[in-house]
Amino acid sequence: MPTHSAPCGLDFGTSNSTLAVPTGDGPALVPLEGEHVTLPSAMFFGFDAEHAFLVGRAGVTAYIDGVQGRLLRSLKSILGSSLIDEKTPVFRKRMAFSEIIGRYLAEVKRRAEVRLGHPIDQVVMGRPVHFVNDDPVGDRHAEDSLRKIAHGIGFREVSFQYEPVAAALDYERQITRETLVLVADIGGGTSDFTIVRLSPQQHGQRERASDLLANGGIRLGGTDFDTSLSMAAFMPLLGHGTPQKRQELEVPARPYWDLSTWSAVHLLYEPKRILELRSIRQAALYPEHIDRLLRIIDHRRAHSLLIAVEAAKIALSDAERATAALDWIEPGLAVDCTEEGFRQATRRLHERLRTTVLSCAQAAGIRIDQLDAIYFTGGTSQIPDVRATIASCFPESAIVDGDRFGSVGLGLAVEAQRRYG
Repeated sequence: MPTHSAPCGLDFGTSNSTLAVPTGDGPALVPLEGEHVTLPSAMFFGFDAEHAFLVGRAGVTAYIDGVQGRLLRSLKSILGSSLIDEKTPVFRKRMAFSEIIGRYLAEVKRRAEVRLGHPIDQVVMGRPVHFVNDDPVGDRHAEDSLRKIAHGIGFREVSFQYEPVAAALDYERQITRETLVLVADIGGGTSDFTIVRLSPQQHGQRERASDLLANGGIRLGGTDFDTSLSMAAFMPLLGHGTPQKRQELEVPARPYWDLSTWSAVHLLYEPKRILELRSIRQAALYPEHIDRLLRIIDHRRAHSLLIAVEAAKIALSDAERATAALDWIEPGLAVDCTEEGFRQATRRLHERLRTTVLSCAQAAGIRIDQLDAIYFTGGTSQIPDVRATIASCFPESAIVDGDRFGSVGLGLAVEAQRRYG
């Protein structure tokens, strides 16, 4: 491999990741899985040599196909928590979550270098405005953990940029006049906002502090919408909300929250938790519902349920109803979801988004009618009610859609060129 090195921008996302590099024609996303420029942030550790470590679509496919092993997703949400340094069972050994994230990011780096034909050892990494809500210490710990991981996989120089600021740099390449914009980056794990003044004349300038009016963010994203839909529509079929034999009590809710949360499903496979579930079944008035839950855990299919929930959420972005077939749990079992039911289940999430957006506008010191445009990026920005909630804060602003999964990575490459190029 040639000794030439180049900077890059790396967007490690909760659901998908991208890597982009500066080129003579502007930033470009590097294909990471075949010709796909996005790589799902998923890792599969199989029980045989052929499937020992798979990432992205290949890992998810192996899991769905029933290959014996363990699937991990949404590990970005662990950054900033005490779990980052804890170990979890992976095949025949226990591996720290930081090591697992490192293996994934090392594979992203390796694939990009193979595709480019040269090393990349300088990186601007994207980060949410807040990894952790209302916890500056946890926030610093998350960035420090990610920096340590990046150095550990071979990046010589590592720096960070807020993800919505990176998306703004990508959008600035497209505009022809000065624009005051709210960048709304609604991803899998966080929602981040930047109010910034953009102009063609300023693009590429190193000093932009005066153009950046305010940042805001909240640890709330697509996986939270998954959790809300799961708890409202899927978990009741598995016993959530049903009575125990002592009918003044319901079955405990904790297992259902864990089963509805991407970063917590692995906890249900622990022997102690399985014993707890069997005790819950004994105490339940309708044990047949708990049997469905146990079937999922016994066959290690928790991620299959989460994938079904995610698919229903996506379907409800375009239709009033969606049906999820769950006949792999029990013949004929299915969940019918409605757009209205999804809206009701996520009402509090929308209220939190609205509050965060308005706080950002207040911090920027602008009137609502001064904002020229709202620039949407991130996969969760495609949920109609999410867009409507944010747009309602600025009713006179134009709506602009960026590259849902690539805008942040492209902007990080712009920043990498500026810092290292």
